Amino acid sequence: MPLRTITDPTHMPALDRSFVIDRPALGLGSDQLPPRILLLYGSLRERSFSRLCVEEAARLLQLFGAETRIFDPSDLPLPDRIAGDDHPAVHELRELSMWSEGHVWCSPERHGQITGVMKTQIDHLPLSMGGMRPTQGRTLAVMQVSAGSQSFNSVNTLRLLGRWMRMFTIPNQSSVAMAYKEFGDDDRMRPSSYYDRIVDVMEELVRFTVLLRPHSTQLVDRYSERKERGVLLDPSIDHSAIAIAR
Repeated sequence: MPLRTITDPTHMPALDRSFVIDRPALGLGSDQLPPRILLLYGSLRERSFSRLCVEEAARLLQLFGAETRIFDPSDLPLPDRIAGDDHPAVHELRELSMWSEGHVWCSPERHGQITGVMKTQIDHLPLSMGGMRPTQGRTLAVMQVSAGSQSFNSVNTLRLLGRWMRMFTIPNQSSVAMAYKEFGDDDRMRPSSYYDRIVDVMEELVRFTVLLRPHSTQLVDRYSERKERGVLLDPSIDHSAIAIAR
């Protein structure tokens, strides 16, 4: 199964626990069930800094009460390479997205844009799949790593893609410049303003995911899709309740 496990999930040397809110979404909605977050990264290098950032994000999300799964894209074929996308890695990615309530996408910036590995994963997530929607209504946090000075090209592209995939992209984001300087020999992120920003982003993602949880279906309910399905609405019925229940 193409999932990555993280080492030392509770060890966060760059985090100052005296300023941490363990349940940042408390009071925003029913958070009895852990928010389910899928994390994607955009590099196949043995020492991938986008993967290392995603692993730091997953540790923080678990601390904040979320359940996380990190997809390993190593075996993912290019889109349209296999007839009907009938490949175990494609099936796994889509099942993970269906399982999720929110995503984290982290891509390196290469030639001023996201990597092909990152785009391939997104391209394998259809807007509609057998009447189900793997991304619609889910929250999204975007991050990027750069080898040089700080840039926002990749996160801007990821925002565009998130909108296209009908996701709720949270306002905050992370861009780590000269990422090779931000990690020690143990592959753990050093204390820095870049790390603090990742903490901010994960806090915000948990909050938005819990806040939108009871409303996500209603918020993406569309006239055009009801019309296409031939769903006639009775004016005497509370339509918002229909949207929530569906």
